Amino acid sequence: MEGIERGHLQIMPIHAVTEVYGEDGLRELFRIEIEAFPESDRETLLRAERVASRLHAKDRRVREPYVNHLLRVAVRIIRHYQVRDCEVVAAALLHDAVEDHPEDLADLAGAAERALGARRASLAVLSRAFSPRVAELIDAVTNPAYDPARDKGEQYREHVVASLEANPWARVVKLSDFTDNGVGIIHTTGPKVRKASAKYAPLVPQLRDFATRPDTPLSDAVKAHIVKQLDEAEHRFRVILG
Repeated sequence: MEGIERGHLQIMPIHAVTEVYGEDGLRELFRIEIEAFPESDRETLLRAERVASRLHAKDRRVREPYVNHLLRVAVRIIRHYQVRDCEVVAAALLHDAVEDHPEDLADLAGAAERALGARRASLAVLSRAFSPRVAELIDAVTNPAYDPARDKGEQYREHVVASLEANPWARVVKLSDFTDNGVGIIHTTGPKVRKASAKYAPLVPQLRDFATRPDTPLSDAVKAHIVKQLDEAEHRFRVILG
């Protein structure tokens, strides 16, 4: 990438890359991080990146393109969680696809699949395009339709706990997603800061438990790193909420 030193990107914190180089820098960092993957896996991951970019092309996340969040979640899983599982990284790139763009994906499904509803149809499309496991991981971290008669935040937390209880690899995707949202709360502005803090703060103890469980497929050093980040997020939520 013109004007960017690759070696510089490799030593910069992920959010620093965002602040200094933006979307282009994150895309280049992602390409650097997947260089050690087998060629077939690299091709799959670049395809997942393209699909995510097309689906979220018009989406914004406060003051940045939404795809920045997806790239950070994927890069964190490779760089800091030391994961070399192509399907997990692909799911990280596409983890909001079904939740945010089910109709766009469902348009690519067959008639029988569309009859099952947009969510199931979109998951079927991703299962064919990537793999059933990728679709399963995305499904696990996709929020369900909420009951309007109940508290939305409480339903969100119930869903996260139930889905991560059943799928240890989905914990890896969710922990990176939550870290980007939680530790990264200091990069958010406006009313969303307090709203997001209130939503996420009650979930920290449960995520800390999931991160340290023996069946969570991460090394002890990575688990300790994640716990430190969750502690930092918890502190920031506490300060914001007063």
